[in-house]
Amino acid sequence: MEHNSAEDSDISDSDIAEHKEKIYAQIRAGKLKVKRGQAFGCPFCPGRKRQDYNLKDLLQHATGIGASSKHTAKVRASHLGLAMFLEKDIASSLDKPLQIVPYKPKTPKDEDLFVSPWMGIVVNLQCELMKGKEFSRESEERLTAQLSRFRPLQATILGDEKDQPFCAIIEFAKYLSGFKDAMAFENHFILEHYSKPDWKKRNCRKDDLYGWIAKTDDFNSPGPIGEYLRKNGNLKSVADLEREGLKETGKRVVHYALQIEDTNEHMLELEQKKNVNVMKLSRMLEENDRLVEEHNERILKMQKAARRNSWKIINDNIKLHEELETKKKEIARRHEELEKSVINSTDREKLEATKEEIAKENKLLDLATLKQKEEDEKFLKLVKEQEQEKEEIMKTLYDLEMQLASKQKLELEREQLRGNLEVQKHMAEEDAKSKELLDKLHEELKEKDEEMEGIDSVNQALIIKHRRTNDELEEAKKELITGLVNMSSARSTVGVKRMGELDEKTFLAACKEKIADEEELAILCSKWEDEIRHPEWHPFKVIHVGGEAKEIIMEDDEKLQALKAELGVKAHDVVVKALREMNEYNPSGRYPIPELWNFREDQRAPMGEAVAYIVKRWKANKKKHTYY
Repeated sequence: MEHNSAEDSDISDSDIAEHKEKIYAQIRAGKLKVKRGQAFGCPFCPGRKRQDYNLKDLLQHATGIGASSKHTAKVRASHLGLAMFLEKDIASSLDKPLQIVPYKPKTPKDEDLFVSPWMGIVVNLQCELMKGKEFSRESEERLTAQLSRFRPLQATILGDEKDQPFCAIIEFAKYLSGFKDAMAFENHFILEHYSKPDWKKRNCRKDDLYGWIAKTDDFNSPGPIGEYLRKNGNLKSVADLEREGLKETGKRVVHYALQIEDTNEHMLELEQKKNVNVMKLSRMLEENDRLVEEHNERILKMQKAARRNSWKIINDNIKLHEELETKKKEIARRHEELEKSVINSTDREKLEATKEEIAKENKLLDLATLKQKEEDEKFLKLVKEQEQEKEEIMKTLYDLEMQLASKQKLELEREQLRGNLEVQKHMAEEDAKSKELLDKLHEELKEKDEEMEGIDSVNQALIIKHRRTNDELEEAKKELITGLVNMSSARSTVGVKRMGELDEKTFLAACKEKIADEEELAILCSKWEDEIRHPEWHPFKVIHVGGEAKEIIMEDDEKLQALKAELGVKAHDVVVKALREMNEYNPSGRYPIPELWNFREDQRAPMGEAVAYIVKRWKANKKKHTYY
């Protein structure tokens, strides 16, 4: 129990002497048992295999551990207390004093030193191999091939001195692998009895090769062998080799650890970039879905409004037809009443005249009714054609939106696959098992690319169809503009405005405040129309608002400043307005462009609004003709 409590906490080196005396007192008091019958035991090493010592061995054990720096201060102090008890109380009671062998840490046996880089020595080379003592590269290569099973790096043949036989130095690889090859080289010659001791006996045949690994005595020897070894190597032990191997292994471990850390950091960066891209693409898809939904809602509202207008027109036509029938019945009724009320011939003549007038009116009404019916049929046909065109356009837009959504979804999946592929590439360098996953990702990416190509082809076809539809709409818009130009008047709400054209009426009214001559005013108006159309005059500058580029008028332009000074602010504003319209609608062509325009609200009129206005005008004209 006391021993276990002593091991619970350690002590410092300064407390060793005090703890030593304490242990010595405990052993003397019998609290710690040392003697076990005729043998002795260490009370502080209960887990050791050897439990029984003689007095000399136990004292050697206690002294050695007490002097060792490998153990803790408490363990050393405990064993020193035991050694103190054995010396004072046990050894003093013996007849012969016990000779204590001072503890010396075990040192390894003097190790053999080898020449590093590892080199072997081959002697007794024959002159025939040298081709007449010529140290050629071919002879060295032949010797290297002869010893190829030991994997030598190269062989260097040394010349003889004073009729000494030729010899060669065989160099092996560095580190442990080369040392194993060098030892295999030496063991081969030992087994064949052609080693260094055999060579020293001088009982060799002239055609035998003798070889051994270069060591200390060879390194320090005189002659060409010693000189070559001292010049090209140094002495090292196997322990040095192990230390160098451990050091090199540690360097490699550190190097690979740093590489793994860098790879992990790079993978983390790739993962973060992939996540950021996924978030961006997700937001883009959400925004696109929202825009598509809003666009579809607007289109549905426009379709509903167009249907309401069409049915309203049809219902108005039905009402007008009913009113016409009612008037015809009223005329017939009046005719019958007149026939009944006729008494004399004079009244009869008047009645006949009235009948003829009524017949003429009925004929005109029939013609008007027929004309109205034809116009109604044309209008219904036009409405149906427009609805069909709208449905085709909506279908095309819907197909395009679906293709765009599919394309964006595929792009998102492809980016995710590329991110995973990039991560797996780095993982594949560390783990060969990820090759299957890498191949699978390659196949999935290839499938997505093929699917993307198919969608691109379909999307291209839809884009061509959409362009064709847009061209048809542009042609319809041109026809609509032509019709509005022919039917427009000064009081028209919706008509055609030439964008980029100088408003002569407003410009002349502004200039009359400065100039009264009509001819001079006409010249000024023509001059500024030419200036607006001149391609070299572009008084605009680009600014960035909210991250977007925007063109605005340069207020410090010389021509505009001169115009303001000469003709006033109003004339300046009219020219600036025309310039802005020209820059918006036709900046490259520099000529006015006709555009549907709502003059009451002073803004561009959509095609639907222009069509509704034409229908309204047509209905008003039809009512006038009906009443007549």
